[in-house]
Formats: sequence, structure tokens, C-alpha cells
Amino acid sequence: MLITSRRVLVASGQYLEDGAVLIEGDSITAVGPREEVEQQAGADVPRLGFDGTVLPGLIDAHVHLAFDGSPDPVSTLTDSLDEVLFEDMRRRAEQLLNSGVTTARDLGDRNGLALRLGATISEGAAPGPRIVSAGTPLTTPGGHCHFLGGAVSGESEVRDLVRRNIAAGAGVVKAMVTGGGLTKGGPASHESQFTADELAALVDEAHKAGVPVAAHAHGTDGIAAAVAAGVDTIEHCTWMTDGGLDLRQDVLAEIIDRQIAVCPAVSPHWQMLPRIFGEERAAAMFDLVRQMADAGVRLVAGTDAGVQRAGFDGLVPALAFYAHLGLANSSIIDMATSEAAAALGLGSVTGRIAPGFRADLLLVDGDPLADLAALGNIEAVFAAGQRYQPDAAQ
Repeated sequence: MLITSRRVLVASGQYLEDGAVLIEGDSITAVGPREEVEQQAGADVPRLGFDGTVLPGLIDAHVHLAFDGSPDPVSTLTDSLDEVLFEDMRRRAEQLLNSGVTTARDLGDRNGLALRLGATISEGAAPGPRIVSAGTPLTTPGGHCHFLGGAVSGESEVRDLVRRNIAAGAGVVKAMVTGGGLTKGGPASHESQFTADELAALVDEAHKAGVPVAAHAHGTDGIAAAVAAGVDTIEHCTWMTDGGLDLRQDVLAEIIDRQIAVCPAVSPHWQMLPRIFGEERAAAMFDLVRQMADAGVRLVAGTDAGVQRAGFDGLVPALAFYAHLGLANSSIIDMATSEAAAALGLGSVTGRIAPGFRADLLLVDGDPLADLAALGNIEAVFAAGQRYQPDAAQ
């Protein structure tokens, strides 16, 4: 397939005007000026002329396909049989693709269903993004998301579950380092769950297998513990304490020094947060993200899709949050493409339009560097070289 377009995003904030992308199989084989790339395409290569912008497919670095985004996703999950849940997850994956997401990191499911779905999509049996799955997230007995089956206690149980997840095909290990609001009756969001030795064992076991660790951490103490243990990404990173919010500058410096990526997992409905938390607290929470960005933290985009009121078509609305904070559109797009790919360990595979990379492409009307909302004007999505028409989504 030869795609020609008015603009091709070839680097951070950099367009190639009147460019072209040549795809063979699931990979990009050439990128460059239209006339040069056209000469490399055989006469029998299908052609697609486009008058908008071609950019890398988007990456949602934090989703939960097992949840339905309803006001009570845990009850819905609990009431669903695995086969019914799998079909629901398949439809949610297609929603992600329909919204321009060509890679998604699933950070906790039940009974390995996201791993199974990822394999189904990879085999071409269902439309959807590449899924990097954590399998069963590790938590403590009665801890956050214990109902997903990952409650462990002690270093031996921690290592055993990490090994089982990796053996099943997990591309990331998820640790519930603190509590969370989704778990009724569980630890508060700011409360830490694992001991330092348990976290060290978890990270050691994952890293021995070359698998990164994503740490769910709302509380400041939990964030500090996750950093000390050597995790690769911190999810949420809201700096909560029992009495409010406390961004520790020493821990922030360690996050930057160790190049730990932070996924704030911003809801598509972030504008509702002042009504939920109050104007003053919400403004303070927003400002913490701004402070991390200004300090040089590697932020990546994610929506926590599946939790309360967070659907699977919300990445672009969630990205508007960062524009609200004053980040440049080029940086925001990087957060959802090249930076997210690097955080997922896929920086040499996807997230850029370059020869040898997977042909994950998003074709949109308009200029997203000038107007971020143009990311929602989707004409076509290519995932691993396969064209997907959003209008045809069921």
C-alpha cells in the first residue's frame, strides 16, 4: 500500500509536506517525499491519496478491557461469565481501534482474558489494537482489585505470580502499590500495600525476565516505595497523603534521574473532577501534573478506560487535559505515540513513522499540531498494515 498525503508526521512536531508512506505486509518500508517514494512502489501496489495528516497510531498506555466503564464496573465484571466477558472485551478493543488507538496496555484483567484477546487480534481473527497485557495484577489480600485473583502475601507468592503471568505471555507486570477507589472496603488510595522486600522481589523477578513493571501508586509513600524498588512506570502518581497532597521533590528528582515514565491515567471526563473533588482540590491535582511536566518527567498518555465513566473512545478528549495545562500539541502527541511506545518497551517497533517500524498509522483531516481536536477527525486507521475503516465499526 502506498499512502500519499499533504502532511506526514515524521518526528516530534515535524511534518514532511507532500509526503508518502510505503507499506509492505505489516511494516513500513519507505517514508519520504511523494515523488521519491512513488518510484519505489511497483505498478501493482494499491494507492491511497489523502489530503490530511498521516501520523503514528495512538497508544493508550492504561486501559482495563475487563471493565465496562459503567458507574459500577466491578459489579458488572463479577456478574459476567468469562465467555460473555471475552466478547465484551473484544468489542471494547474494536472501540479503541475505532478511536485511532493501535496499541493499548491492559493493566489488569481476569483469568488471562486480555492475553487471550491479544492473541486473537494478533492472529487476525478480530479487529483491535496490539495489546500489551499485564494479566493478573498483583495486590495484597483484600487489597486493591483483589477480586481479579492476584492477592499474594510474602516474597515467595509474589515471585510465583510474576512468573506465572510472564509464562502466560504478559508483556508487563502490574503492581497495586497503593489502594484505589474502585475497590469497596479496601485500603484507601493513599495507603501503601506491599512491604519493601515484597516490592523488591516483584521487580527483581520481572526484570530477570526482561519484563517492565507498572506500579499503581496514588499515595506519596507508595510512589516513593515504587521508585526505590526500581519500577519502570508509575500509574496515576497523584501524590496523596492522609491529609491532602504532597509532591516530594527528592522522589520527583529520582523519577527524572531514573527516567521512570509517569502515566497520570487522565479520565476522558477530566472536566468533571472539580465537581467530584471540589474546585480547590481538583486545581491542586491538576497543578501537580503541570509541575511534573515542567520538571521534565516523562509523561505518557492513558485513560484508565473501563473504570467508572471512562469509555474506550476517550483518548483524544483525555489529551485535551494536557492542552489545558499549557503543554504544546507536539509534546502531547509524543505522549500518545513515541513516548508511550518507549515506556511500553516498544520504542523500536511502533510510535513513529519510519522504515522498519510496524505500519500503525492514523489518517486524520486537519492539522493536529495546530488543533489537537483534529485527532478526532479520523478517516482511516492502519494497524500492522491492515486498513480499518472506523465508519464500518459495529
